[in-house]
Amino acid sequence: MQQSDISILIVEDQTLMRQGLRTILDLEEGIRVVGEARDGAEGVREALRLRPDIILMDVQMPVMNGVEAIRAIIAAWSQARIIVLTTFDRDDYVFQSVRAGAMGYLLKDAPAEALLQTIRRVHTGEVFIQPEIASRTLREVATGRRRAGTTPFDLSEREREVLVLLAQGLSNREIAGRLSITEGTVKNHVSNILARLQAENRTQAANIARREGLTD
Repeated sequence: MQQSDISILIVEDQTLMRQGLRTILDLEEGIRVVGEARDGAEGVREALRLRPDIILMDVQMPVMNGVEAIRAIIAAWSQARIIVLTTFDRDDYVFQSVRAGAMGYLLKDAPAEALLQTIRRVHTGEVFIQPEIASRTLREVATGRRRAGTTPFDLSEREREVLVLLAQGLSNREIAGRLSITEGTVKNHVSNILARLQAENRTQAANIARREGLTD
């Protein structure tokens, strides 16, 4: 495997699907499958052992389902980039997977090119849900928040403004200029944002913000 290749772990209980995915991915230049797992529990072990660039995760599996596996992986390795690849487009599966920490959601009947594009987009840090189901998920997230009557992560309006700009890659100085506040104030807001999102750094905060729809 070349250093620049995107390493992939496939977590899928169906042998034919797992082998088919491996064949497609191994034929693609710049992408290499480094491991396979047949259930969620094995997927967690292999993910933490191999630390691949991308994990392809099925939802319904024996021993431990995909959502539980995602939670376990993210809890132990917050930088993991996981794409859910499943036959199910039910809102609850999509919502639970994204909430658990998945950065991508794609149906198994999607064309191979869509899978490859999703892998590359998630590898760069982008959160990507198949367009056909993305709008439905976002509506559910928004509706749930309105019903709860709370601000996600208890962010103030100003902190959310800072987070949006942070997610766009702006520096503290650029954010200060954009919002007409001091750089020190921005620094304080960023510290509060990291604490409330339980993020280790700006990149992780930006990923969480995109995943939770906080930058929309």
